[in-house]
Amino acid sequence: MEIITSETELAKAGFYWREIDGVRALICGPLEQDGFVNGFLTRLGGVSPMTHDSLNLAGFNEDTAENILENRRRFLKLFSGNWILTGCWQVHGAEVHLVKDEADAQPVPGVLGDGSYCDALVSDAARVLLGVKTADCVPIVIADPKTGAFAAVHAGWRGTLGRITESVLLDMKDEHGVDPKSCLVALGPAACVDCYEVGEDVASDFQKEFSNSQEFLKPGKTGRFHLDVRQANVVQLLGGGVPLPSIHLCSYCTMHQNDLFFSYRMEGKASPENFGRLLSVIGRRGQVSPFTQLGQPGER
Repeated sequence: MEIITSETELAKAGFYWREIDGVRALICGPLEQDGFVNGFLTRLGGVSPMTHDSLNLAGFNEDTAENILENRRRFLKLFSGNWILTGCWQVHGAEVHLVKDEADAQPVPGVLGDGSYCDALVSDAARVLLGVKTADCVPIVIADPKTGAFAAVHAGWRGTLGRITESVLLDMKDEHGVDPKSCLVALGPAACVDCYEVGEDVASDFQKEFSNSQEFLKPGKTGRFHLDVRQANVVQLLGGGVPLPSIHLCSYCTMHQNDLFFSYRMEGKASPENFGRLLSVIGRRGQVSPFTQLGQPGER
């Protein structure tokens, strides 16, 4: 997978940058134009010491609640209107949680962090922002303009092996009558195939589960393989009925661009207390009301 190196390539992929007070996010223009606010946050513009002025948006065991909550306050300024942010305690699995309404999205009283244990959220409630946290895994947001349903997905290798993206599409169909053919999808920054290594045991599991694993799994050095987690989820999206032109792929690599994005493989293994989490969000406006874009507008 190629690494985006220019604003032109970024625009062709359907994304543009938005920045307010030093907080930066990648926005998928086509989703926004159809009434879905969305953003893939960077590590810039916060108050956390990871390494300094970092926008760490989760991990209350590694950072103070004051820092994380201030960072969340800052990032919400990127989106006009009032929003309720809801996330999940991610377990690197394939469970999907339904957020029914604004009340269901409210934080659990007295609990720091998130109350539901899963790796994907589905809703059709207006003014609710679904969020997933990543630091090398793939953040995926899905929207259906016809029904107003939307989803946020955290896809690591375990969730991908468990077909989490396929599960989300099925849940959206069962709960909200979504036809995958009408969906729009954006995949955000993650570790690229050149950086994402797995062992023979993980590679073997993918080969057993997916007859077409050669599309996203490549041999590496002895005993190792390179897994393209983004492409593996694209394969699931296509298999689930989402048209290829409706899938927008941001190929920024969290490991190559570690100055912009947190990376567990670059930072967390050596110093677990000093790496943060990115946040990727999606929400539905009550009616289509595109945000006034800063900088180059995204083209459909």
